[in-house]
Amino acid sequence: MRTRGTRTVRNVGAGVAFLMPNLLGFLVFTLVPLVFSMVLAFSNWDLKLHNQYKDKHIQFIGLDNFIQLINEPNFWKYLGNTFYLMMLLPFGIAASLIAAILLSKDLRGGSRRMWVSLLLTAIMVGSLLLLLATGQGRSGMVILMASLVASIFIGGAIGGQTIYRTLFYIPNFTAGVATMLLWKHLFNQQSGPINSVLRGPLLGLTDVVRQSPSTLVQAGLWVAAGLIALGAWFGFRRLRRAWADGDCGSSAAVFCGLFLILPAILAVPWSPLPRVGWTVLAVTIGVAIWQLIVAFRGREFYGRPWDGVGSALMTATSLMSVQLVMLGLGIVCYYLPAMAAVPDGLTPPNWLTDYDWAKPAMMLMGFWGAIGSNNMLLYLAALTNVPAELYEAADIDGASRMGKFWNITWPQLAPTTFFIVVMGVISGLQGGFEQARVMTKGGPAGSTTTLSYMIYSQGFEIGRLGYASAVSWMLFAMVLVITLFNWKFGNKYVND
Repeated sequence: MRTRGTRTVRNVGAGVAFLMPNLLGFLVFTLVPLVFSMVLAFSNWDLKLHNQYKDKHIQFIGLDNFIQLINEPNFWKYLGNTFYLMMLLPFGIAASLIAAILLSKDLRGGSRRMWVSLLLTAIMVGSLLLLLATGQGRSGMVILMASLVASIFIGGAIGGQTIYRTLFYIPNFTAGVATMLLWKHLFNQQSGPINSVLRGPLLGLTDVVRQSPSTLVQAGLWVAAGLIALGAWFGFRRLRRAWADGDCGSSAAVFCGLFLILPAILAVPWSPLPRVGWTVLAVTIGVAIWQLIVAFRGREFYGRPWDGVGSALMTATSLMSVQLVMLGLGIVCYYLPAMAAVPDGLTPPNWLTDYDWAKPAMMLMGFWGAIGSNNMLLYLAALTNVPAELYEAADIDGASRMGKFWNITWPQLAPTTFFIVVMGVISGLQGGFEQARVMTKGGPAGSTTTLSYMIYSQGFEIGRLGYASAVSWMLFAMVLVITLFNWKFGNKYVND
């Protein structure tokens, strides 16, 4: 017995010895800093006041840091910046899904397909070079980008989906800072290829706007209001049908329906014409009430209250983002005549130095990165698990491609989509630091400062370590809520 016990102790000791480097790393770099930051959040530690040249001592101040944080306008501004950048999430997920669907097809065609692809590539590259030759943008970077796109087309035509998948995923191996520096040059106002390409079309648009009646151009605001109402009708209609078929629970439908009403609510204070905002709000509420009345006429199948919340939430948030984009375009149409009336006309924006364009510039860069991101790989894996029998049955019933997508592909991808949404929201709340640090330094005027960058600036630039710790724990509370939401609904109600 003593020999066996000694051998057990030796085995346990050997196991602990092998685990010790990881355990020490976790203790030194994770657990101890975590506990230390929690203590700091309730103190007034400020490097400007508490150092070797000052006689003041660190004091325990209770919840003062959190109270000051809630009462500080900049905190809510930076929180708004964080949520603003997170509006990219539905578009990025949609782009990664489209890329995954395309890359799941057999792209290696016969010689006919290959030569058609090569012909289209030659036309595209020739058009871009002609655009450069006519003075629309003399930039070597534009030529490089055109050549890169041409190489992707040619490589995909020859090598098939394997080449395409590799090329789509290559940007993920590039260092984030290097990519951001590249985009910083792309957004350069004077020599950047983006503005070089935009100058010509904007000059043409200026002439069109100046020659058109102002009321006709400003009518785009009403068109945008109509599209917002149309998006709400489409969203409520899908929620009602999913509810009637038992694919979406009552609580999930009501919760997701609130996202479809939000753009109409925001249209009231944001619209230049108040009557437009109130009209679209009234129409949206009317659409919701009408779909509710239709829903209570009959329900064929019943489910639990939160069934299908993942698929419904993704649909609602995607439509909400599109509605907000339509609202923004409508507002631009309203102010477009005044913008075109200035002597210089419409000019490319100062992407990273303009208060109104800095966040869209960062979102544009994020959208490019989302197309070939890990989400694309997750969708590729999920698409391979969709039963082929479902598509065969749909073909027999004469279903269209769009019908097969909405009724087979999209519901089967619900668990993957819900996981991507939850992880995307968590990373969105924690993100924004690298982009702001490398590209804008949090400016201009704090327009690109997120909560993560606020933690860095308060703790390492200003020196308010206690206050920065309070911000970090407030951010942790938000992430915790999202995680609890995932635990509650992620595995139980998404796809039964």
